[in-house]
Amino acid sequence: MEYPIHPDFKMLAAIHPPLNRRTIPMIQKSMGLLYHQQRSSSAVRVERVRIPADTGQAVRALLYIPVEGKTDACLLYCHGGGYAFPAAPYQYKLARIYAQQVGCRVLFPDYRLAPEYPFPAAVDDCFAAYRRLLEMAEGAGIAVCGDSAGGTLSMAVCLRALDEGLPAPCAQLLTYPAVGNAGETESLRRYTDTPMCNSRDMETYGAWYVQDEAAGKLAYRSPIEAESFAGTPMTYIETAEFDALRDGAILYAEKLRSAGIEVELHNTKGTVHGYDMMLKSGIVKELIGKRVSFLKRAFR
Repeated sequence: MEYPIHPDFKMLAAIHPPLNRRTIPMIQKSMGLLYHQQRSSSAVRVERVRIPADTGQAVRALLYIPVEGKTDACLLYCHGGGYAFPAAPYQYKLARIYAQQVGCRVLFPDYRLAPEYPFPAAVDDCFAAYRRLLEMAEGAGIAVCGDSAGGTLSMAVCLRALDEGLPAPCAQLLTYPAVGNAGETESLRRYTDTPMCNSRDMETYGAWYVQDEAAGKLAYRSPIEAESFAGTPMTYIETAEFDALRDGAILYAEKLRSAGIEVELHNTKGTVHGYDMMLKSGIVKELIGKRVSFLKRAFR
């Protein structure tokens, strides 16, 4: 179908990530090279860290530190990509933007990817990164953020921190997040052919990510099915209009509000999943400004 996509995002209409189990290792390897290309700038210093994990191996991560300003607050950024793709250029750029404009340290874990490493590997790696931030922050505020699948991972980190009796994040910022099994929503039924991500793609990502239904805790892969939302921090959510994930995110926001959680919800128009790729768009710049304001308020 043809969708009335805003001109800023028309370029994305032609993008459909190649979901092929035979070629995904090559794509992961080539995209993974971007991790090594991240360098410090005059505004943001980039450090490479290795984080001990329960597997006995280390999770590698990038730490973005603003050169100027106070840097006690910390942000855990879990990138999206269907749990299968490494971080894309715009996600690395967003990490820099948040570090500089919010004035916080941003930890960006390079977590293990499906289908080679199915659930709960990515959750375990991101939570190891969160534990590292608890050590680094020394009582300062820690927030979590993520786009798409990274939103799921961010929610999982919050839930797991509460389960393990650790200090919970002060906020979670979720951009067009995958919230898990929200039922057969209208957007799931309708958007079977939208660019960037659609309901058919979600079936593939899901099969790669969840290869054993008994593995891990259900709420960590489907946060909307958590038994309780008590303790969930203040939450910021953006949705894309032409996105199969849209209605699930709205339902998640409603569940949080019903539980007494403060939620800031922005349902964007004329947008598709992954609209952050167009960082020069006036619409995206305005949304980033709202995210920065939210994080600053959360850290206060």
